[in-house]
Amino acid sequence: MKRNEKVGAVIAAAGSSQRMGGIDKMLAPLGGEPVLARVVSVFQQCESIDQIVLVLSEPNLKAGQQLVAERRWTKVSDVCPGGPRRQDSVVSGLGRLTDCYWAVIHDGARPLVTVDLVERGLEIAGQTGAAIAAVPVTDTIKLVGDDLLVQGTPPRRSLWAVQTPQVFRFNIIDEAYRQAKYEVTDDSTAVERLGHQVKIYPGAYDNIKITTPDDLALAEILWRKHGR
Repeated sequence: MKRNEKVGAVIAAAGSSQRMGGIDKMLAPLGGEPVLARVVSVFQQCESIDQIVLVLSEPNLKAGQQLVAERRWTKVSDVCPGGPRRQDSVVSGLGRLTDCYWAVIHDGARPLVTVDLVERGLEIAGQTGAAIAAVPVTDTIKLVGDDLLVQGTPPRRSLWAVQTPQVFRFNIIDEAYRQAKYEVTDDSTAVERLGHQVKIYPGAYDNIKITTPDDLALAEILWRKHGR
């Protein structure tokens, strides 16, 4: 990546928190600050990031705008509503990036992201135009049919658990979503279906995604452990 290539970040945080038992995970406290604030502050501190777009659920738009004003996040240019699916939210965010050569997409529910993780993603993406954070799978994985019978055991050495940040040349991810005909669970899948190579770079096992109240409790423990 060349320094004169503008980098925009889309933080996808429009989920409904359905499995959080009534807790809004984006506004839940982590280390005394809302989860959303923990995420945005990392991207605000990242020297390579020029622009940030927050994509939030409709009920959280006002709270998000207030956070931006209170924290004076100068890189946040837009706080916009998401769509019914994650990919719809990402597309909405991408559409608000201005003249960006690179797009960094990150799940707002991964608050333990670090500046280093973002910077390394941009470095690796410079090789192929697409890079995603991931960690090797530590459990044995089984392929199972609808009848719950085991159909096979893929070699663990070839299995990686995908995370975010995911980094792409803007023209690649933009075209990938323009051509996406089906729902995808991550941005890389859309790019893979476009036929473009995606490079993996080492993520972090503590870069967890908050989906349940137990995840939030674990994130708090990890936050304190690392002295953040």
